[in-house]
Amino acid sequence: MAGRGVTTLELARPERRNALGRAMVAALAEVLDEAAKDPAAHVVAIRGAGPDFCAGADLHEIAASQREGPEAGLAAAQELGDVFMRMRRMPKPVVAVVTGRALAGGCGLATACDLVLAREDAQFGYPEVRLGFVPAMAMALLRRKVGESAAFDLAVRGKILDAGRAAAVGLVNEVLPREGFEDGVRGYLEELATRPPVVAGLAKRLFYGLDGVALEEAIARGAEVNALARLTSECREGVAAFLAAKKGD
Repeated sequence: MAGRGVTTLELARPERRNALGRAMVAALAEVLDEAAKDPAAHVVAIRGAGPDFCAGADLHEIAASQREGPEAGLAAAQELGDVFMRMRRMPKPVVAVVTGRALAGGCGLATACDLVLAREDAQFGYPEVRLGFVPAMAMALLRRKVGESAAFDLAVRGKILDAGRAAAVGLVNEVLPREGFEDGVRGYLEELATRPPVVAGLAKRLFYGLDGVALEEAIARGAEVNALARLTSECREGVAAFLAAKKGD
């Protein structure tokens, strides 16, 4: 699914519930770089092929890395972390479109996106703790998105949330009904894509750049972005159009 100004990236491994093997992670990094450079892409959507968004890491590869030693596991984890940071640094909104299950690393991938749209029957969670594993790659993002208490509960108990509960704790931005889901997603993404891309990029950079910044510096950075935004052609045109309309009232 794509729309005006929207580029959709699909996790295309439905026979394995779109498990995040190293080949898929490498491919995702490549297409994210391409989308970042594409001037026609104002919004990037990520979704899974088949019934599920993503079931998490490829457990066959996890088992292989256990035999190969810590270096293999570290390399794989760093590659996934690099994808998360590519999404964070991309000067365009990245939206997870979730149907079915987004679990473990798949929930981490959704959490790493700027926005999450979920079908009403979608499921979210970090159940890997039940396998003796830690949702380590998503931890920093999860704490920022839902807060300490909710993040700890998700990470340690490994419970699965339905879409409504995931929205209540802050994992999901909007829950859409099963009937008409594709139309709802298309409308949301295309409306988001109408936002001026330069301004959206400035807002995203400032938003994430405020992590760990003292209030005084945060306000100063906001002032700098405010000044830059005033000078964009989109702001000039928007202000002029608004004033012209008010004058005609």
